[in-house]
Amino acid sequence: MDDIKGIRTINLRENDPGKLRDQLRHYFHQTFSIEEKLYESLADDATFYLRADPLRHPLVFYLGHTAAFYINKLIIGRVIGERLDPALESMFAIGVDEMSWDDLNDAHYDWPTIPEVRAYRDKVRARVDALITELPLDERGIGWESPWWGVIMGIEHQRIHLETSSVLIRQLPLDKVRQLDFWKVCPESGVAPINELLPVEGGTVKLGKDDSDPWYGWDNEYGSATFKLKPFRASKYLVSNAEFLEFIEAGGYQKEEYWTEEGWSWLVWQQASLPRFWRKAGSGYKLRLMASEIPLPKNWPVECNYLEAKAFCNWKASRTGRPVRLPSEEEWMLLRDSLVPSDQPLWDKAPGNINLEWWASSCPVDRFAFGDLFDVIGNVWQWTETPIYAFPGFKIHPIYDDFSVPTFDGRHNLIKGGSWISTGNEALRNSRYAFRRHFYQHAGFRYIESDAPLAEHSEPHESDPAIIPWCDANWGDNPLGGKNFELQLVEALHPWIAGLEGKKALHLGCKTGRASFELARIFASVTGLDFTTRLIRLATQMKEKGYIRYVRVDEGEIQSYVEVSLAELGLEETAARVEFWQADVSNLMAKFGAYDFILAENAVEGAINPGRFLRDIHNRLNSKGILAIADSYGWDPQITRAEDRIGGFRKDGEPYSAFEGIRDILDREFEPLAEPVDLWQTLRIEERRHILRKLQLTLWKKRI
Repeated sequence: MDDIKGIRTINLRENDPGKLRDQLRHYFHQTFSIEEKLYESLADDATFYLRADPLRHPLVFYLGHTAAFYINKLIIGRVIGERLDPALESMFAIGVDEMSWDDLNDAHYDWPTIPEVRAYRDKVRARVDALITELPLDERGIGWESPWWGVIMGIEHQRIHLETSSVLIRQLPLDKVRQLDFWKVCPESGVAPINELLPVEGGTVKLGKDDSDPWYGWDNEYGSATFKLKPFRASKYLVSNAEFLEFIEAGGYQKEEYWTEEGWSWLVWQQASLPRFWRKAGSGYKLRLMASEIPLPKNWPVECNYLEAKAFCNWKASRTGRPVRLPSEEEWMLLRDSLVPSDQPLWDKAPGNINLEWWASSCPVDRFAFGDLFDVIGNVWQWTETPIYAFPGFKIHPIYDDFSVPTFDGRHNLIKGGSWISTGNEALRNSRYAFRRHFYQHAGFRYIESDAPLAEHSEPHESDPAIIPWCDANWGDNPLGGKNFELQLVEALHPWIAGLEGKKALHLGCKTGRASFELARIFASVTGLDFTTRLIRLATQMKEKGYIRYVRVDEGEIQSYVEVSLAELGLEETAARVEFWQADVSNLMAKFGAYDFILAENAVEGAINPGRFLRDIHNRLNSKGILAIADSYGWDPQITRAEDRIGGFRKDGEPYSAFEGIRDILDREFEPLAEPVDLWQTLRIEERRHILRKLQLTLWKKRI
């Protein structure tokens, strides 16, 4: 069983196809097996349904999610053509990344039984194993564009959840978990060493990697950024429980001056007085581990969120009169590059408490030396001052467009170095993981002393050429003159929706959200859905910040930078009535229902299975609800297979249009409200080059 520990991530540029295939199969099954071993820590199946953290799904979701991820990504990548269980693959598709610490997820789900989920996991495991046998592989290895990338992505994604699920297990009641020998706790503890600041030479550090890198990477790791750093001083050890206790006993959790505004708001709301995994026990404390509780080891690293780490640094600075803070990403990387000469796949033995090669817990902060410093990598993740951002040269992988982009919001800070349970990509030099600042991982921190200002990574203008045309179509001027297309669309709908004031609307294919905001002038609530998370991110930014920025090509290398706001369009008051979600219209979750009006904008042509979408849509509407469809029926073979189209072909020898297909599918549940109307939509490519599309607007009323 220990064969599933201490695993090295795979060299994807291995030029022996047979060897690489065998390694991938072994890596895949090791990953599946160790995740299942993790869940053996639960007392019984009922524990899977407990909410360990009110801001996260219960563990039943994650049990299914890591398996469904393989199928969902391989479907999107067109590596496989059939789903194993559409209902489960929809339910287990999207996790929770709450927008703030008080944004409780109160959604209710009809979760399947654990035997049903395990049976589904077995099917996925068998299907991926067969795929590893079937997929062609040559001496060039596996790159970004390879169909194999989705398989590796599924494995590395599963390894991320090995860690995040262990954090949730750590928050379950003790009587709902059990300590297994497999997850051995470090037996070493004692007096904490006295921390001190040691000098670090400045230098140049380069972040990011290119396509030739042999190890799997997430999209945010690609690109390049170079920094010249001044000398600074870094703490010899990670902050221990004993050192953090000094902050607590100095009234650190009671004095607002040590906390950022965000941190103090969180503390008051949470009523926090200790790190989450500490327990008061008489005159002392205990530490909650994953599946057990022990007297607080004073010489282990404290585990806390960024807000607590930042408050400690502010307290330290006030006490010493020195500029104490957390390191930036590039400062942390300078330490790593100078003190850790190799990377995880090349280790004979992990040089720190990482990669599950030592214990299933933290260990003393003076156990693993790297030159004069300790725990440069491993033991616990280390919070940094740097909110995650995109390197120059960043690009999004098309089958997982929502891995990094939603975190480029200034609210997710990077953690570096890995913890005891960090494996695979997480244990690599170039890994970049970021969490909201109130979030708990197996994470602590070291502090530095430096008067150098932190590099600012401003919110970038959206520059993806696949996204920009929709920004302009939603928010820009109409190049043909007259009103913006979205305004024209909503005005064409007005006679039919004017009487629905105060009701509830759904906008499918919402893109960056303009029509959703316009509909909210009438409706009490509007839900905007789109399949592309990059578009949803911009719509959400418009809701939260009131503006979006994007860069567009005018001619050749000439670009213009655009900022548009709700205020200038008189839409500020509508923001509170709009919400946005990523969703596949062909497989909508049950919670998207009970609407009085639905607008499907370019949603039919954008559906993987438009027939399924149309046959289901009546279930989303209240009695006598109205459905509006605006579509050009521009079928894309990369999205909708020819056999799944509802029109645009000959039927019984005669031309059969998409409108006829819609009419025939909807006829049982709907009656037409008006004759179809054509609207012209333009997509800007450059100043003098546009795509002109004619959308057909049809209106339908639910019969019952």
